[in-house]
Amino acid sequence: MLKKIEHIGVAVQDIEKSIPLFRDILGIPLEKVYESDAIKTKIAFFPLGDSTIELIEAMDPSSPVAKFIQKRGEGIHHICFGVENVEAALRHFEAQGIELLNRTPRRTENGDLIAFLNPKSTNGVLIELVEMGAE
Repeated sequence: MLKKIEHIGVAVQDIEKSIPLFRDILGIPLEKVYESDAIKTKIAFFPLGDSTIELIEAMDPSSPVAKFIQKRGEGIHHICFGVENVEAALRHFEAQGIELLNRTPRRTENGDLIAFLNPKSTNGVLIELVEMGAE
C-alpha cells in the first residue's frame, strides 16, 4: 500500500535561519519556498533522491505547526507516505484500528490529495498520506 516516503516535514522556528543548514552544510539543493495561507505556514522544499525534506515555519501562532513547536520544540513534525489511492488507504488503516485525523482526503494548494493519521494511533508520529497514482 505504501509506495515511498514522499517527504519528511521538519518544524522550525525560523525558515530563513534553517535553510543554510540543509542547503549549505548538508548540501541539499533548495527547490523553492512558498507560503500556504490555507495552513498558515511557510514551507521550504529540499528534494533528495525520490523524497523531499520540507522545512515548515508557522506564520500564525494558532497554526498546528506553532502549537507543535510550543509543545515539542523544533524537529520532525510528520512523515508523508505516497500511496496509490488515499481514500482506499484511509479505509484500510481505519479497519486496522488506526484513528484518522481526516476521514475524507483534502486537496492542497498545488492539487495533491492528502489526509493524516492520528499520532495517538501511530506511536506518536503524525503520518500524512499523499496520492501518488499509478506509476
